[in-house]
Amino acid sequence: MSSNGHSGQVPTDPAAAGREDGSPRPDDRLPGDSSRGDGRPGGRPRGPVDSSRIPRYAGPATFARLPRLDEVGTADVAVVGVPFDAGVSYRPGARFGGNAIREASRLLRPYNPAQDASPFALAQVADAGDIAANPFDIGEAVDTIEAAADELLGTGARLMTLGGDHTIALPLLRSVAKKHGPVALLHFDAHLDTWDTYFGAAYTHGTPFRRAVEEGILDTEALSHVGTRGPLYGKRDLDDDARMGFGIVTSADVMRRGVDEIADQLRQRIGDRPLYISVDIDVLDPAHAPGTGTPEAGGLTSRELLEIVRGLASCHLVSADVVEVAPAYDHAEITSVAASHTAYELTTIMSRQTAETRTAAASAARTAAGAPDEAAK
Repeated sequence: MSSNGHSGQVPTDPAAAGREDGSPRPDDRLPGDSSRGDGRPGGRPRGPVDSSRIPRYAGPATFARLPRLDEVGTADVAVVGVPFDAGVSYRPGARFGGNAIREASRLLRPYNPAQDASPFALAQVADAGDIAANPFDIGEAVDTIEAAADELLGTGARLMTLGGDHTIALPLLRSVAKKHGPVALLHFDAHLDTWDTYFGAAYTHGTPFRRAVEEGILDTEALSHVGTRGPLYGKRDLDDDARMGFGIVTSADVMRRGVDEIADQLRQRIGDRPLYISVDIDVLDPAHAPGTGTPEAGGLTSRELLEIVRGLASCHLVSADVVEVAPAYDHAEITSVAASHTAYELTTIMSRQTAETRTAAASAARTAAGAPDEAAK
């Protein structure tokens, strides 16, 4: 893996990494104020740079201004970029998506009121830089991404990946399946991405989920597209997709039935299976995400996408990606802002679940040792 290529260092002075609201900083930190953590394994998580002391537009653009992975050693959630777009079939440029999302994420704050959680205090979240993949050889790039994901997942981290085009979902799913077995998949996208080949090529941004089904790395009892719409090559596209086990929630379904009902349907389909969520930003209407390679009219609003994702907080989310942000076609960072908030919600879910798992494990250990269970008091 390479670094982001960012210049400068995230400030390491404890006085330069703290509360976001600009209020006086007491010695006894308030709950949820993670930014003064030590970053050591088992220690307090180290959070984002304090924007009341260092302006948001200054310093390296790590995701949400969080520490780099090399600064904290290990992470519970690793945010990693994959600047690769050699698999696109229309407009290129998603190789610049990860860093555009990072830039837009400067405005994210440590407390998430929609989920009533401080994700960067509950678990160590860090920016792991970029996976550098060969832009001239898709097969080699897929192998490189898989190996790098294996390395990160091997540390115990969950991945929040910033693409990049949707080709990268296949190697990420391969890696996740090595750890969890076949996983459930929720695929937010205007398109099915279950086509067979393009110009005879089996690995493109329109084929990753057909390949994943063929390789047996998806749980075919728990697959669904969300937000699909637009013209297809023929009805056979839908027939093939159904044979692979996918359910479909169209963007019109979301409009007619509402986000709460859709989220409930998805939760029931997924159950307690390990879940991977893949978000192609073109699931949003071009009014909300113009900066993407294959836009389709009639998509979700950013509000609808965020609310559906929040409605999946009880699902066992093991890793996720947000892909296909192409900033050259964006306006005023509309697309990048939407993508950064989507990644923030997904990160919050994974951070909360990490904290809950640790609390449960600690409680079980105390019970086994015959000590009082503090969580039950």
